Amino acid sequence: MRKLIVKMSVSIDGFVSAADGGKDWVFKTGDEESAAWSVDQIRQAGLIIMGRKTFETLAPYWPAATGPFAAPMNEIPKAVFTQKGFKGIDSGLEQSPAVASWAGARVFDGDLAAGIKELKAEPGKPIVAIGGAGFMQSLIATGLVDEYHLAIHPVALGSGLPIFGSAQMPLYLKLDEVKVFPKGVIAKTYRA
Repeated sequence: MRKLIVKMSVSIDGFVSAADGGKDWVFKTGDEESAAWSVDQIRQAGLIIMGRKTFETLAPYWPAATGPFAAPMNEIPKAVFTQKGFKGIDSGLEQSPAVASWAGARVFDGDLAAGIKELKAEPGKPIVAIGGAGFMQSLIATGLVDEYHLAIHPVALGSGLPIFGSAQMPLYLKLDEVKVFPKGVIAKTYRA
């Protein structure tokens, strides 16, 4: 059975995005070393999963992108979870292996927990979940997350969207690893 890993950037006051959904603070507070750590977390995935909204935002962007995140985001298979239906993507780009990677994503439109159990039962490298607060809250509520890879950024947002907002509390975790990066980002790996 493969692991399910939640990978997120979080403010020091526990938010994954500002109240308006903005995430520019992640880029303002990160550095090359914290970005390399983040890319490494993605590279370890055998499957990247996300909610529909995140998928529809990322699918047109990544096939034409360059930089260290582009290769793993375009090469690793993906799955999208939706409750409101999914019509697929039209990136507007010429067909390429990167476009095909996004267009070929598996779609799960039923029970989230059942879909996660199905994916975890398959052989392969870990499943890495990325995305927004809503998808992460639903994912955490299933109780099926094995690890949390959190990059805690040195910024207090004051308000925003948390990922632990709907989790059964308290949620006890075991700290496995801590890394501190030059501009103050602290990467923490927790086991459930």
